Amino acid sequence: MSLTKALSKVFGSRAKSSVSAMAVCASLVLSNPLSASEVATDVEFEASGNIALEQRYFFKEALYSEQLSHSQTSFSVEPEFYWQWNNGNDSLLFTPFYRVDSHDEQRTHGDIRELAYIHASDDWELRVGIRKEFWGVTEFQHLVDVINQTDGVEDFDGEDKLGQQMVNLSLVNDWGIVDVFLLPGFRERTYAGEEGRLRGPLVVDEDNVSYESSAGQQHLDFALRWAHSVGDFDLGAYWFHGTNREAYLSPSPQAPSSSLVQYYSQMDQLGIDAQATLGDWLWKFESIYRSTSLEDFWATQAGFEYSFIGVFDTNLDLGLLMEHSWDSRGEVALGAQGSLMQNDLFLGARLAFNDMQSSELLMGFGSDLDHNAFSFLIEASRRFGDNFIASFDVRLLQSNEPNDLLYTISNDDHAQLSLAWYF
Repeated sequence: MSLTKALSKVFGSRAKSSVSAMAVCASLVLSNPLSASEVATDVEFEASGNIALEQRYFFKEALYSEQLSHSQTSFSVEPEFYWQWNNGNDSLLFTPFYRVDSHDEQRTHGDIRELAYIHASDDWELRVGIRKEFWGVTEFQHLVDVINQTDGVEDFDGEDKLGQQMVNLSLVNDWGIVDVFLLPGFRERTYAGEEGRLRGPLVVDEDNVSYESSAGQQHLDFALRWAHSVGDFDLGAYWFHGTNREAYLSPSPQAPSSSLVQYYSQMDQLGIDAQATLGDWLWKFESIYRSTSLEDFWATQAGFEYSFIGVFDTNLDLGLLMEHSWDSRGEVALGAQGSLMQNDLFLGARLAFNDMQSSELLMGFGSDLDHNAFSFLIEASRRFGDNFIASFDVRLLQSNEPNDLLYTISNDDHAQLSLAWYF
């Protein structure tokens, strides 16, 4: 059995397009000008990663009868294998991921987060394979982060991403870093299944997907980004052309409708991000303009973080955060594409204990200024010993307006405890 077929069998049909990038990585490594004996003596190898057990408990009964009741358990493994040679100028990174969930079949899934060959030179760097590329400076929403698809079954906050096939050339100049991205192969977003929580009344049908482009998942996307630091300011700007990472969801035409079908349009998106470090202040700003055949809109996320260092003459650092989000689409009907954050205010506090256990705590409160809706979160983590990290999260969601998107998950208040062993 070929390596591609074997990995596809392990990670499922969603990963088939990504697995093909392994052949590209392998051919680049094999074509390296170093001889086999030189590589053998020069190569350095590291293996690390984590194995985690996660327990969720939902405080309320499910809003929809098919969903799990209160308790949800899952197990995940994410090893990382890293090779480097040629004095560190060439490297290979492989990070697979797999999760098994006790109830939600859609949350039991695997992915290749990273499988990339990287060559670094004095003023340029080439990265080829499957990678994760993060852009953004704000805390509560990352508008400009567009390269990778969201792994929607992992968590509610959209922070987890699927690996993306890419060829990335990074050019270093005195006036900034220019990154060129060619992105072959599109990843469809993952959604909670019928038994899963944190979903709306209709389940998203993973088998009923259509595209504006006749190339479908094989459309070649393109992105160009510039980033530069000028004094206290970190600046970034980009243009993305390709398949929209957000699906337009609509009820299935088959009656009676019990699911949502996905439609991925083509889009052009311009984005800018800026961060200013002025003493104890961090000023943050992100904005995008997106144009598709169905709609054009602007969105912004802006705010600040002020840090108190050594509160009350202790090792404790306290950061106070405030951000506002705005989306020109305004109120969005259920089932349509749109943002939960069309006119929202966020307040938060970050505590860094600066202790041997790397203890951290983040608390945040979000209020929808157009609806009677709010959200509250706590994210806490602490290391135990040299290899274990415990994390405790709480998310509370409230909305009294049935037409509000947040109302569909307003019964999904939950606490989440995870214990991860890092090796």
